Parts: sequence; structure tokens; C-alpha cells
Amino acid sequence: MYLFKNALKCIGRAKGRNILIGIIALVIAVSACIGLSIRQAAESAKAETLEGMSVTAKISFDRQSAMQGMRPSADGASGGTQSGAFDREQFRTLMNGGTSLTLDEYQTYAAAESVQDFYYTLTAYFDGSDELEPVSSESETESESSAGAPGGGMSPGRTKGDRMGNMATGDFTVIGYSGDNAMTAFQTGSTTIADGVVFSEGTTERQCLISEELAAYNELAVGDTVTLANPDSETETYTLTVAGIYKNTEANDLSVSMFGVGQDPANQIYLSAAALQGILDASASASETTTDAATGQETETAVGSSLSATYVFADADAYHRFEEEVRTLGLDDSYTVSSADLTAFENSLTPLNTLSTMAGWFLLVILLIGAVILIVLNIFNIRERKYEIGVLTAMGMKKGKVALQFLAEILVVTMAAILIGAGIGAVSAVPVTNALLANQVESQQSSQLQLENNFGRGGNFKGGLQTAPDNLPTGGRGGFAALGQNVSNYVTEVNSAMNLTVLLQLLGIGLLLTLAAGAVSVLFVMRYDPLKILANRD
Repeated sequence: MYLFKNALKCIGRAKGRNILIGIIALVIAVSACIGLSIRQAAESAKAETLEGMSVTAKISFDRQSAMQGMRPSADGASGGTQSGAFDREQFRTLMNGGTSLTLDEYQTYAAAESVQDFYYTLTAYFDGSDELEPVSSESETESESSAGAPGGGMSPGRTKGDRMGNMATGDFTVIGYSGDNAMTAFQTGSTTIADGVVFSEGTTERQCLISEELAAYNELAVGDTVTLANPDSETETYTLTVAGIYKNTEANDLSVSMFGVGQDPANQIYLSAAALQGILDASASASETTTDAATGQETETAVGSSLSATYVFADADAYHRFEEEVRTLGLDDSYTVSSADLTAFENSLTPLNTLSTMAGWFLLVILLIGAVILIVLNIFNIRERKYEIGVLTAMGMKKGKVALQFLAEILVVTMAAILIGAGIGAVSAVPVTNALLANQVESQQSSQLQLENNFGRGGNFKGGLQTAPDNLPTGGRGGFAALGQNVSNYVTEVNSAMNLTVLLQLLGIGLLLTLAAGAVSVLFVMRYDPLKILANRD
């Protein structure tokens, strides 16, 4: 107690010197508080978002890995050809043989303990009939000149036999949902029912939903029937009943020209996966084998389909456990587990993580410079008070206690400055962090935009994906906007940065600076000889 009382008296006697030390410690404290707050804000933003985030994942074939396996190795032993080239025929056979998992396999992996929910969709392509034509911006003359589909329904630019993988393309994309949980567009509100109702979950009845645009284009209403045709067999048709008409708020105006009529959201028809599977089974039963006269290649006329399964997890930890569990359940190494949610989430944190890294380096530099300044000031302090040290030690005070008194003086001044700096930092941390983050986001977006301009694309970026240039005419942005769907935007602000963790870290920094400067005091005090100090006093 005596040491602290004497330390306070000494601090009062040398106000100028200790105020200077306090100001330096205060600057260090404020800078360190902001730097630590930025890093804490990055961690908090990540933790809070992940805590309330439902993670989805898909299992997909790793085509890149398969291609690497078909390249010749250094000793010439591989899946390549005898000449050492990439085996294109083997790769083509592999891809045409089907690399997608079956529904039974997807459901097997859905039994993993980490899986919270599971759903899937079936996608197939059909042509229209005389009474059903796809929404198209092409002229009627062009449409009529495109013969081939029943009723001339084949869209301009399409010819009979066009294929997407093993599936024949069509004017309509028919999507079958396994349940309400699979209809994510309806759950997010981007798609809503304008008239009628959604078909019953899991029903095998051929009830469908069509878009407002398609209904208006063909003068259809709820209760009407539509007829779809197999693109590979004009006589194979299927009749659906319109149960409801939906409105898509993310309608894509440019999708007709960019992706084809069949990919236009207005030409998408929804029904239950069970009903679509029934149509596919019926098509498989009626399938015939056709041979291309030019190539001699045989194809089946059955309507093809693609299956997409989605796994839902309570949090990111469950997703990472799932990656291990599916391997135990038998998933081959040629398939990978990926989450677009986590990828988009990581992309959204890019500016904040960059700012956090910069803050870490800034904090390190500030601490090093601050520690050096405090040590130098303390050296001058000790040299100025050399006679005081000699008197105290000559009176019988041990050198260790003298050193502890100097250490206590530095500790009191430093900690007082740290507490004041913490208060200033707590007030300024959030606005400073948000201002720096806004600059970082702008810099990130500007760099990406410049990169696009370098390639002559001239698009903007949003959340890491291209969006339409701002000068596009009204109604002409849809094709670009679709590319940016389901991608998180950058985190542009934080709501809190200062907390107990930051305060404890600041106190630790203050203690560290005190020990660094106090160590000098101890060294100088221990090496002084009190008799020589008193004898050599000027």
C-alpha cells in the first residue's frame, strides 16, 4: 500500500512528464480499441449470422477430378490413350452414362443425423400443343415459320432434336417439387399465387401451376387444361389441369434472348414431383429407339429429366459433420458436398475480413511504436530521478521495492489512460468501423467493376456476381439480375463493436505496455550503486 501511496505522490509532483506519458498511452488505447473493435465486429458478424442461418447443401459430381483421373501420369500409366493424350472418348462415355445420383441414393444420405430437412426437384422439358404456345417476344411470322412442334409451338431458334445433355430441350420447363419445403421461391415471397391454389403436397394428380404471363398469352384460367408433348415424339402428349396461376416478381425480361424460350420463367410449369414422375414413367413405357441417319447414334424417345436434391442443416457445424457422415454412408470420392449459402456468406464478409486483417496489422504497428516510445520516456524518467533512487536505497529501501514503485507509477498512468481511451473508443468504434467498411466495400466493388470493364463487359458487381449496368433501359436488366440471385450482398455495416472482450484485451495491452516499460526501470534500478549516485551528484 505504501508503494502505491508514494507512487501517487510522485505522479503529482511530476505532472508534466506523466501527462505526456498519459497522452501517449491514451492515443495507443484509442487506436488499439478501434483496431480490436473492428476485429471483434468481424468475428461477431460471422458468429451472429451463422447462428441464425439455415445452411443448405447439394451433392454434385466432381467433373474436374474425373478429368484429372483421365490424364496421363508422369510414368505414362493412366486412363489416357496410348499416345498419352486426354481420353476424350472415355470421358464422353462417363458423362453420357449419367453421373447424377439416384433418388434412393439421395434419400440414403438424407438419413444422416446432421440433416434437418431434405427435398428435391425434378426438371423435364416439353413442347406445347396447338392450344399452348410459349411466351415469346418473337414475331408471329417467325413463330409460324418454325415448324416441327405440335401446332407450330416450337420456339424460334430451336430445332427438333436439340438436346441438353441426354435430354431433349423443349419450349416449356416443367419442374416437379417433392413438397412445400422444396418450393423455396414461394417461401421467400418472390413467387406468389395470383389465382387458384397450389396443388396438394405429394399428389400424383396432374395439377399444375402456370405463370400469369403464360396464362394471359394463351388466354388460360384456373380449371383449364393444357397439353404438353414429348419433344422427341410429337404424338406423345400429356394433359395437365391448371390448379393455380402464379406471379413471379423476379421475371426475367432478357431470358428469352439469352437462354432460350424454355428457360424463361414465364414458361415454367410447376407440379408435384410425384405427378411429374408418373409422366416420366409413362413416357419411359412408351419409349422407342431412334437412330440418327447421319451419325448412326441411337437415342430413346422417353422424356429425360434431371434430379436436384437439397439438404438443410440447422447450422454450419451440422453441414461440416454431414461431409464426414456421407462418406461413411458410402458416398464416392468422385462426388463433392458444397453449400452455396456458405460460399455466398463468405463472399459477403470479404470487405469486413479484409478490414479486420488491416486492423490487425495497424494494431501491431501501434503497439510496437507505442511500446518503444514509453520505454524511451521511462529511460529518461529513471535517469532524471537517479538521485532519488540513491537516497531511497541509502535509507534502506531494497532495490526491488524501488523498482516496484516506478512500475506502480507507470501502471497507474497507463491504466488510467487505457480506461479513458476505452470510453472514447466505445463511442467512436462503430461509426469509424462503418466508415472504413464503406470505403472497403466501395474499393472492392470498384476493383471488380474495373476488372469487368477491362474485359469489355461493362457490368456492375453485387455480392461478387455481375449485375446489369446502370444505364440499361428500363425493363432490360432482368437477364443480369438473374445471375445475382441467391448471393449474399456484402456486409456494409456493423451494429456493435465494443464489448467486454475488447475491454479485457485493452487492459491486457495496458498491462503488457506497463511490463515492457517497467522492465527498463527494474534493469536501471538494479544496476545503480546508491553510494556512487550520492557521491557523484552534481
